[in-house]
Amino acid sequence: MQSNGAGQGQESSELSCLNSAQNGESSSAGGGGGAHANGLLSNTDNSNGVGTSNGSSVGPCSGTSSSEVGSLKKKKRLSQAEEDVIRLIGQHLHGLGLNQTVDLLMQESGCRLEHPSASKFRNHVMEGEWDKAENDLNELRTLMHSPNAIVRMKFLLLQQKYLEYLEDGKVLEALQVLRGELTPLKYNTDRIHVLSGYLMCSHAEDLRAKAEWEGKGTASRSRLLDKLQTYLPPSVMLPPRRLHTLLRQALELQRDRCLYHNTKLDNNLDSVSLLLDHVCSRKQFPCYTQQILTEHCNEVWFCKFSNDGTKLATGSKDTTVIIWQVDPESHQLKLLRTLEGHAYGVSYLAWSPDDTYLIACGPDDCSELWLWNVQTGELRTKMSQSHEDSLTSVAWNPDGKRFVTGGQRGQFYQCDLDGNLLDSWEGVRVQCLWCLGDGRTVLASDTHQRIRGYNFEDLTDRNIVQEDHPIMSFTVSKNGRLALLNVATQGVHLWDLQDRVLVRKYQGVTQGFYTIHSCFGGHNEDFIASGSEDHKVYIWHRRGELPIAELTGHTRTVNCVSWNPAIPGLMASASDDGTVRIWGPAPFLDPQEADGLNENCSNMDS
Repeated sequence: MQSNGAGQGQESSELSCLNSAQNGESSSAGGGGGAHANGLLSNTDNSNGVGTSNGSSVGPCSGTSSSEVGSLKKKKRLSQAEEDVIRLIGQHLHGLGLNQTVDLLMQESGCRLEHPSASKFRNHVMEGEWDKAENDLNELRTLMHSPNAIVRMKFLLLQQKYLEYLEDGKVLEALQVLRGELTPLKYNTDRIHVLSGYLMCSHAEDLRAKAEWEGKGTASRSRLLDKLQTYLPPSVMLPPRRLHTLLRQALELQRDRCLYHNTKLDNNLDSVSLLLDHVCSRKQFPCYTQQILTEHCNEVWFCKFSNDGTKLATGSKDTTVIIWQVDPESHQLKLLRTLEGHAYGVSYLAWSPDDTYLIACGPDDCSELWLWNVQTGELRTKMSQSHEDSLTSVAWNPDGKRFVTGGQRGQFYQCDLDGNLLDSWEGVRVQCLWCLGDGRTVLASDTHQRIRGYNFEDLTDRNIVQEDHPIMSFTVSKNGRLALLNVATQGVHLWDLQDRVLVRKYQGVTQGFYTIHSCFGGHNEDFIASGSEDHKVYIWHRRGELPIAELTGHTRTVNCVSWNPAIPGLMASASDDGTVRIWGPAPFLDPQEADGLNENCSNMDS
């Protein structure tokens, strides 16, 4: 007998496989007159065995076939894993209505799908025979690991009984259940107070709405049974749809381990084949050049997709910002408009939360900041507090009405859309900025090789990240939990902002003292991409330190990489070679051509 806390000799053999002739017994033993040979109830009367073609009746766990009735040949004993698999298959087949097939499977294997008491309990719950179901709990008590679970199960049963009485208009009976059966349990009194309020419901629809309950019938009773089964050991009653759950978990694990999986998870088993392992090809990943944008006439220092993924903004040493429109079907980019007049060049760009505005900053010696209306192409604000300032970084407040900006000369301002100064923080030499989703905290990397959190409301600050080398730039994940840092001479580091710990150092990238901007990207931000001084774009899976792809094509330092937030298979990179490259999946090719398509995407997973 399996270790389930039972002390019943009569029922012990019915919790696992019975593999010898000495164990031959009728399936009705302890299970009621209408039980299947597998322990589940059925409309057909085959509880005493399955009839064979020669007229003999074979006991469900006798370990014999129709040709062995006389010899009672002993079967090979099944392992625990084999028993479990048979029961899982039996449960799945029963769910499909193939009850005779389940009977034959249990008979030949010598297994029982469920304990007879559990089968009775299931039937009584589904038939709404609440008194009998409550009596069944007493039989199941000795088979349960936790005696306290009986009270919880009884509460769930009586709650269903109470709600069904109310729906049928039997208010007095419902009141009796509430006062005479539920309340004496002295369990979950808060819920009992809620249940008592349902007595005031004027009609059945009102009751179902307030109780968030499907009503009397198969649906609500099946849901109840699912809850009840969680208190029973699997040796007594399998958890609902257990095989389906295991298959879904296996699929999720395979996708989780897939280096190039970059699409939304679909947990519907009907959408995949269970006959093959899940694998995504590198050719489905954005590591092939789809387009080269050559409209800039000097080094391109920054690129950033809009929050809705429909536009790309690029900033260059040539004093212009170019806005590109992303075609939703072909994912090709075309020039939408050019924003001119940034005398020092454009080294940083930030889209407003609703993508209406775009702020452009310049390099260290630039004291001005431009706030453009992207829709109209008009300059709304040109801000400069002092000619001594250096405004090289900017970040939008989530409300879209304010932004913070600063630079390495000690300026750190909070402003409105007209450039009016709202607050300032003295003496902070800012390298890069980010506003968290709480609308209060601003993260700033400074010249002390750290990231600190600043609260403009109560004027408090705290240390969050401390590196040993200068932090050239950083970005934060959508959920605000992770920060991705480009650290001088060290490369790309991943930090947990909540726990304030270094999570991972990504290898491969060449990072000196140039400002290089990396990014999170792909579906669920599972990937990380960064430019490099060796002219490449590197891509890592967030959980792995080694790159899964190196993208070649640029001929000088790659300053910035941006991953489209709405199209997981689209990425842009900006380089000192004056170009912006758009990366996407491999184009459709014949198999012979596809085999040789690796000229600009090196496979790094070997």
